[in-house]
Amino acid sequence: MASLTKISDLEYLKLNKFQKIICCILRFFVSIPTKFANLFKKIGRGFKTAGLAVANEFKDICLTFVNGDWKTRISFVIMGFGSIARGQIMRGILFFLFEVVFIVYTALYGVYWIGKLTFKDLTPTSTQMAVTTVAGIDIETETVVYGDNTLQIMIYGVLSILFIICFIYTWRLNIKQNKLGQQYLKSGKKLKKAKDDLKSLLDDQFHKTVLALPVLGIVIFTVVPIILMIMVAFTNYDYNHTPPTNLFEWVGLDNFNQLVTWDNGTTGFAATFGELLCWTLIWAFFATFTNYFLGMLVAMAINKKGIKLKKMWRGILVLTIAVPQFVSLLYVSKMFADNGLINNKLMDMGIISQAIPFWTNPTMARVMVILINIWVGIPYLMLITTGVLMNIPADLYESARIDGANPVQQYFKITLPYMLFVTGPYLLTSFTANMNNFNVIYLLTGGAPYTLTDGAGKTDLLITWLYRLTVTNNQYNLAAVIGIMVFIVVALISLVVYNVMPSIKNEEDFQ
Repeated sequence: MASLTKISDLEYLKLNKFQKIICCILRFFVSIPTKFANLFKKIGRGFKTAGLAVANEFKDICLTFVNGDWKTRISFVIMGFGSIARGQIMRGILFFLFEVVFIVYTALYGVYWIGKLTFKDLTPTSTQMAVTTVAGIDIETETVVYGDNTLQIMIYGVLSILFIICFIYTWRLNIKQNKLGQQYLKSGKKLKKAKDDLKSLLDDQFHKTVLALPVLGIVIFTVVPIILMIMVAFTNYDYNHTPPTNLFEWVGLDNFNQLVTWDNGTTGFAATFGELLCWTLIWAFFATFTNYFLGMLVAMAINKKGIKLKKMWRGILVLTIAVPQFVSLLYVSKMFADNGLINNKLMDMGIISQAIPFWTNPTMARVMVILINIWVGIPYLMLITTGVLMNIPADLYESARIDGANPVQQYFKITLPYMLFVTGPYLLTSFTANMNNFNVIYLLTGGAPYTLTDGAGKTDLLITWLYRLTVTNNQYNLAAVIGIMVFIVVALISLVVYNVMPSIKNEEDFQ
């Protein structure tokens, strides 16, 4: 077997299918150490490149100060001064106003919030009872005494740090503008005026104008929440430490240690996390590929020549996705309950004597959610693959038939390679989406049967367990840790699969 990893390409072509599969598997495992070595080399080169880039930036800043005129040097302290002095009034005013806003915010708020990020010597919000006398009658009133709020401190602290990073970037841009302005004037060129800047933003720099708002939205609504989730994973933010009355604090790696501790669920989550991770991967695999191949086969059957009423068949399938899943999945869940329509009918017909445990038996419940997901997912894939199938050149099939290829051979040699090439990126995103498919599991079973510890059920995915940890149990710290682990798993799978997809490796094959 070991010799299979060292054979030439010509010898590989002479192998039978089974030997080729064994050869590919052996080559994969043999190449793992080399791939890891290359990965570490790339990481090392990445750090080296980043270090050189930072060093070059510092060098350029120093040279700009040494070789710059007095206008440029003053701009190191007063942003925009050089631009204003050189006639670029609007650009200089914007730089100056940004610096003023930054100084005022940092002095009044930024230093305060960043200083509180240590979570030391904080005072929680509390209530105090006060007695006031009105017309000789003592009246007891409750007064709220506002203290610190660790959640607010974390949010505003992160925003303040990001604001500092934005200021550093803007300050560096200000220095570059002064350097370029000085060079332009020395070479006899004219600097852009405010009118030219506005025209540029609507012409050659229009892409920056259009992307400015979306990028800001991504930072506020995507980047900041991710940073906060990572920070929460290092705190004890749970039902016992909920601000503003009960403040949380930093606990280091305690939450990660709890996730990998194996002690039958008393304080560790390793057993539950391991089982749910395996089930999540199994679910994502079957939910993705059953829908993909069955949806493709349905599309091929409907598109086949001689099939009548094609629009009607497509319309019937689309009806299953036209109805909101909240309605259809809840209805299906009730149908297969112990006292639901299916069990009642089977017992009335004398086929069974007791209810089939569709949702109470762990194995059967997992099989059921996969089968019902096929019913929900096939119409989507049928619509997607229909468009792709129509674009496969008919000449390929005609040539295959002339060469004596049967329908099965045509499918594996023409249809499937073409479909995988075109829809490869969709398969990857579909697999990722199914790992976080909240609707199907939550609406069908809610995670039941609950035979696992730590508030998890046998049909729970990591995403539904995470939801229960946050909404029901208020264990935000452990939910954040699980969220990070899910991200790592999904990222690794995505990177590996993305780099081996035909769509990426052989981009020109079907052009």
